Amino acid sequence: MKHQGFNPYLPSWEYVPDGEPYVFDGRVYVYGSHDRFNGHAYCLNDYVCWSAPVDDLTSWRYEGVIYPKTADPLNPDGAMCLYAPDVTRGPDGRYYLFYVLDRAPVVSVAVCGEPAGRYAFHGYVRRPDGTRLGERAGDDPQFDPGVLTEGDRTYLYTGFCRKDDASRRGPKAAVLGPDMLTIVEEPALIAPSAPYAAGSGFEGHEFFEASSIRKRGDAYYFVYSSVVYHELCYAVSAHPVRGFSYGGVIVSNCDVGVGSYKPAAKPMYYGGNNHGSIVEIGGEWYVFYHRHTNGTNYSRQGCLERISFRADGSIPQAEMTSCGPNRGPLPGRGEYPAHIACHLFCRDESMYTGTYAYMDNRYPKITQDGKDGDEEPGYVANMMPGAVAGFKYFDCSGVRRVRLKARGYCRGDFELRLRWDGPAIGRIKVPEYASVWEEHAADIAIPDGVQALYFAFVGEGNASLASFTLE
Repeated sequence: MKHQGFNPYLPSWEYVPDGEPYVFDGRVYVYGSHDRFNGHAYCLNDYVCWSAPVDDLTSWRYEGVIYPKTADPLNPDGAMCLYAPDVTRGPDGRYYLFYVLDRAPVVSVAVCGEPAGRYAFHGYVRRPDGTRLGERAGDDPQFDPGVLTEGDRTYLYTGFCRKDDASRRGPKAAVLGPDMLTIVEEPALIAPSAPYAAGSGFEGHEFFEASSIRKRGDAYYFVYSSVVYHELCYAVSAHPVRGFSYGGVIVSNCDVGVGSYKPAAKPMYYGGNNHGSIVEIGGEWYVFYHRHTNGTNYSRQGCLERISFRADGSIPQAEMTSCGPNRGPLPGRGEYPAHIACHLFCRDESMYTGTYAYMDNRYPKITQDGKDGDEEPGYVANMMPGAVAGFKYFDCSGVRRVRLKARGYCRGDFELRLRWDGPAIGRIKVPEYASVWEEHAADIAIPDGVQALYFAFVGEGNASLASFTLE
């Protein structure tokens, strides 16, 4: 590989959540929403696309804006936001972008002759009589479309079901004809919402939002965000529009459910809504998901992890790491940016990101300086006494010295630990009351082998961490 691969896999100043990854003609393309750094709501920016070679998930290329919010005839003034989209290659070989505006009940479609070109508005999903899906009496308002094309049929999955809302029974799948707009089979219920889940096998992980669909062999995998909020789950069927059974959790953006290195119920990051999918790249499978930054729900970044399949087709839950795109641990040498922290926690435990966490500075957070669009590197802020930033994994050999780049009105040390609850193996004094980034180092021997690294602030005040260097 030409570079090292980190999570988030895009530059630290880019905020593309709800990732839908696809392989087209030797490249991986990721389509998603587009959050704004320090934004006040979800999905405030235009759709952009990033791509990478299938053999190098560390070399992502910015493809530019592929669809502005003002391109939809319902939104000429840009007052509505572009929610999570999906893309499929149609029977005519062109690429179709399906999306929903935040205050419109219908599914819009745009089209382009190439995966990452400028998409043009194509129309609205409708019935043969011209009625738009979402506007007929009895229709659910449309949300988070997921699409899969096989031959001249395109399967469209949509839904949004709050845990306490009995008016919506679950996600539905419709079948579209070759024009990519006209419904040829009415929407059919494929999974239950929470009020209707008793005896279904989905109990505790009922559908909430974020419909996505993939096919592996002869099995259809319906990927979705559950009412638990921070997890991506899946259901499996041998048929695209019926017979789905609950499979399990693929990933949690606070690592709840992973019990290999901690109690399974303990959150290791500040979670929130989740959206993404699975994809095969170069013979290996990955899950794309997103994390929350800046202490809010509105500045989300894409991450990815490798996944595996058991013999029966089930998927073990993936662990959040800093090295998901790297196809293995990161080298235990050199400087690493702090924004690749996969674990953040402090004395006040919280499973969910909230706006007050940003306001009261109790919780550590990944953020950046400047404004949205500024290519400012990310860092970890709000490292109050007891706050911990964790990084996984590093293949260490002969590491004897560690440097930290920090700033802040603080006095104290960063302890280096090899486990989230482990003892310190060394301490590094941080700059005292420094308004600029300053570097300090200490002789710390890290045992050889694959290691997790946890930096815990011990002292007083509020520190920020920009990077660390292993020597």
